[in-house]
Amino acid sequence: MAGQAEGGGKEPINEQAVANIYGSMRSEINQIYSKITELEIEVSEHSLVINAIQPLDPSRKCYRMIGGVLVERTIKEVMPAVQRNKEGLEEVIARLHEALDKKKKEIVDFEAKYKIRIRKADEVNDENSRKEGSAQGVLVGPANE
Repeated sequence: MAGQAEGGGKEPINEQAVANIYGSMRSEINQIYSKITELEIEVSEHSLVINAIQPLDPSRKCYRMIGGVLVERTIKEVMPAVQRNKEGLEEVIARLHEALDKKKKEIVDFEAKYKIRIRKADEVNDENSRKEGSAQGVLVGPANE
């Protein structure tokens, strides 16, 4: 291993750099997915609130959390704000989906450029079991002749 590091010094470093870049790209994709999921949950909550207060009398009192402070308002005042927030969240989700598509394309191009293949856990386990299977039943004892 030391001979390999000295002789082909650039190749392992480049492979490591490629692996690091690839890992960070996959990490970015996962972050985008988690943000989309988080925002979709918020959109769902906004929909629940809209559906709950829509049939009620517009002059009825309701409470809205603004910056950590609970404020008393009427349904007529709150409904447009909740709907605007929901629409804004949906726009952000749409932009995140576009960014996700770009990142996916980038990662596919990166995989093609550097010939990256992802091994699934099943493939790794199959390979290990094949190695173990070929060595099973072989017992080597001490060389006492």
